[in-house]
Amino acid sequence: MRIIGGKYRGLVLHVPKGLPVRPTTDLAKESLFNILNNRMEIEGCSALDLFSGTGNIMMELASRGAGAICAVDKSGKCCAHLKNLVSKFDLKNIQIVKDDVFKFLQRGHAQYDLIFADPPYDLPQLTQLPQLIFDKELLSPNGIFILEHPTMKKVDHHPHFKEQRKYGYSSFSFFERQN
Repeated sequence: MRIIGGKYRGLVLHVPKGLPVRPTTDLAKESLFNILNNRMEIEGCSALDLFSGTGNIMMELASRGAGAICAVDKSGKCCAHLKNLVSKFDLKNIQIVKDDVFKFLQRGHAQYDLIFADPPYDLPQLTQLPQLIFDKELLSPNGIFILEHPTMKKVDHHPHFKEQRKYGYSSFSFFERQN
């Protein structure tokens, strides 16, 4: 797993063994950030990384100059790894939250310019994430929510759905909040 762009471009992230994760592939991540670069200004944006796991997306956002980043995961091992990355690279703009993502979202925190969610593919509530995020008004005006999910799961029925990009078994579905 490596950082694709920005300040830490080329940095290889070593992930401890035994983390309950399925990291986004470098190829899919590179495609994702190419799309994002054409849709928004990442530098200075506020971002929420749900099911943060390895910190792959969190670190890519930090490398590209995102402002405040909140990374949420319920695994203690994952959160310890994320905190280690924050400490190692002195990333003061990143907050690590150990919590169940659905409970975290229900509390309806701040609004974010970018929300990325990469839940376990077998998560029964996976298709409920877009509705919860929009019901709780967690996206800033013109904000983007990206859900990584198995290609066979359909989430295109949501009114804020814009498009789906397929990368084999995995897909990114994009949702936008218009002004």
